[in-house]
Amino acid sequence: MPDLADVQGLVLRGYGMPHARHLVLRVDAAPAGRELLGSLVDGTPGRPQVTPGTPWTGKPECCLNVAVTAGGLRALGVPDESLATFPEEFTAGAVARAGWVGDVGPAAPEHWLPVFRDPGFHLLVSLSGQSAAAVERATDALLAGTAPGVRELGRFDAALLGGRVDHFGYVDGISQPTVEGAPPPGPPDRLPVAPAGAFLLGHPSQFPGHTYPVPQPEVLGRDGSFAAFRVLAQDVDAFVDLLAEQSRRTGADPELVAAWLCGRWRTGVPLVLSPHTGSPDPPLPPEALNDFGYADDPRGERCPIGSHVRRVHPRDSRVAGGGGHRHRVVRRGLPYGPPYDPAHPRDGHERGLLGLFLGVSLRDQFEFVMREWVIDGRFAPGLGRTQDPFLGAGGTLPLAIPGGGRTALTGLPRLVTTRGGAYCFVPSLPAIAHLAGRATGTSTTAGPAGRRTSAVMDGVGATPSAPASRSRKDA
Repeated sequence: MPDLADVQGLVLRGYGMPHARHLVLRVDAAPAGRELLGSLVDGTPGRPQVTPGTPWTGKPECCLNVAVTAGGLRALGVPDESLATFPEEFTAGAVARAGWVGDVGPAAPEHWLPVFRDPGFHLLVSLSGQSAAAVERATDALLAGTAPGVRELGRFDAALLGGRVDHFGYVDGISQPTVEGAPPPGPPDRLPVAPAGAFLLGHPSQFPGHTYPVPQPEVLGRDGSFAAFRVLAQDVDAFVDLLAEQSRRTGADPELVAAWLCGRWRTGVPLVLSPHTGSPDPPLPPEALNDFGYADDPRGERCPIGSHVRRVHPRDSRVAGGGGHRHRVVRRGLPYGPPYDPAHPRDGHERGLLGLFLGVSLRDQFEFVMREWVIDGRFAPGLGRTQDPFLGAGGTLPLAIPGGGRTALTGLPRLVTTRGGAYCFVPSLPAIAHLAGRATGTSTTAGPAGRRTSAVMDGVGATPSAPASRSRKDA
């Protein structure tokens, strides 16, 4: 089991905080970058510290986590021999891998925000706070005194909307993997508990008999994770128009159309448990909102097989390879932009989701879900070459008719457009100390704030062990 004091908190636990800010930093001078990282784990007075995965005695005002791109590792002085031990999809980066995950057309990198095409996107510092003021204070404390060799390229703010909904009006954040040895994520589900190695390097993974190779040196890679950072714009006007048009075409209530698209009613109630209303009487208890499967609905007569939540999280559905629970990701996200006012549509404001999608393998988790399930329907019978109604490029949503027959929602527009993406490595706290050139290793003593440190120096420029074998691809 991992030592939660060594693991960055956002990987294995949700903070449940209503405000977030993601800072993009460029490292122009390696010593300045290393000094910044070191100050985030060594108890430097007045500097916010990286939040570990250990349980809280009291909820902090703000949490801080840090991730680094492949370019950031180079800028910090990590040698090429070490970089060669990282997975190829990470070192290639999100821009190069955009076609793999459906970021084409208006979602292609040439249309992304400039900061995501900047080779200086080196560090991503994520702040989660109980208030906007707490996030602001942590930002000031982080940037104050930072050496000139590190500069800010951009910042992205997000905040919880009333009712805990996204901009399309769906209650969000219900389903997260339950990870062995980690704090409970929320409402339980009936799927197998995920091993820690599904999200942290150096532990047995979700694939029996397989452990993902740890980037070298060991202190740098172990207990790390990978994350896809995404800025996803939501076209709420197109969504409202879609509900009205498909309601006229099918005769179904607009709320039922919304439930068909998502697989949940906008109240969060699963369609498979309540196919006729989003407000069942008696109400479903909160713990039931995530405790369901699709095995008893193989044709999709209660919940369309092509609906969003069934595609990205098939649970016990029949899928190619039978691995519906082996490609799960941890999702950390909040909406950005002002709430949508139906009385004032087409207001010109961009709104959407800022999200981190975490796992032990970008290829076998985030990219697999996007490539095999979101933009290609061949993974399940009855979908053909259709795409996810939200994350895809639009098109068709097949619908099964109770008692036999099929119809479809057709002419679906693109509802979500990628505005930027980055592939990041989320290092452990000992790895952050290693990147900073601070004491790391296995012989530990009590360090600042009770965290373990070591009396052994293992500098960033040390010669790494021989590269491990490449990670498997499970299709």
